[in-house]
Amino acid sequence: MDPHLLRTYVTVVRLASFSEAARELGYTQSAVSQHIAALEQDLGTPLLTRRPVAPTAAGERLLEHADPLLLRLDAARADVLRMAAAPAHGLTLAAAPTALVPRAVAALPAAGVTVRVLPRDEIPAAVATGTTDLGLVDGLAAPSDPLRLPDVAPLITHGVAEEPVCVLLSATHPLARRRGLRLGDLADARWLDAPDAGLPLAHLRAANGGHGFRPALRYEGTDVRTLTALAAAGHGLTLLPGSAATDVPGTVSVPLAHPRVVHRTELLHTGSLAGAAATLAGVLEDRV
Repeated sequence: MDPHLLRTYVTVVRLASFSEAARELGYTQSAVSQHIAALEQDLGTPLLTRRPVAPTAAGERLLEHADPLLLRLDAARADVLRMAAAPAHGLTLAAAPTALVPRAVAALPAAGVTVRVLPRDEIPAAVATGTTDLGLVDGLAAPSDPLRLPDVAPLITHGVAEEPVCVLLSATHPLARRRGLRLGDLADARWLDAPDAGLPLAHLRAANGGHGFRPALRYEGTDVRTLTALAAAGHGLTLLPGSAATDVPGTVSVPLAHPRVVHRTELLHTGSLAGAAATLAGVLEDRV
């Protein structure tokens, strides 16, 4: 399949409009219609209904393949361009909010650094496509086990840090005086759903066999301080790495006693690093 036609198709579906897709892509509406028709002829089946503009069953199946294919193409282009370009003097680091562990922060160069806080699911693609030089992602894992990351492109991963995880509760919560908590005992508690700031509830469900952890409040943002303020106000519990759950006013952090999991942070990069990015990667990959 011609990737230009595939990109046009994905854009039409996302915007649900031929005219809006033409505007975004810089084509005429006639050209967009011709691209869709050519793709449908190539595959021998209709991919879109026209009124309203929506994917057919075959079109839905194509979408499942299209995004990963286009991402790999973008990643390949970015990787080749990185090899051919002059070494960059600055450094761009994309990190999940709770992946900026003290060791990584201490290793940053004194100048020329841009730190972008992104939702953790967006970071592998940002590294693969060259939007950022390095990425820091985090999640729950058994001690020394690697994180499960989406296969967006050939990326190099290295463990940077592991630390205990804690349940952050309001200081007035009935469980605030416990010395340790079992995750399974908290499946029916009131939880904060903050997938881009704290550790996602999906990770907790996975650690608990896929059960429980229904959200009492959803926070759509990347500011950890807002998340901890919601916990302090009694809106729900959240699970955080120990370093992020310490000395938060109005809260108590109780270590997770079972299951035996840690907060793991990993560094992501491609194989073609230079300058400050190569230096920082070398420091963080030399685990102590």
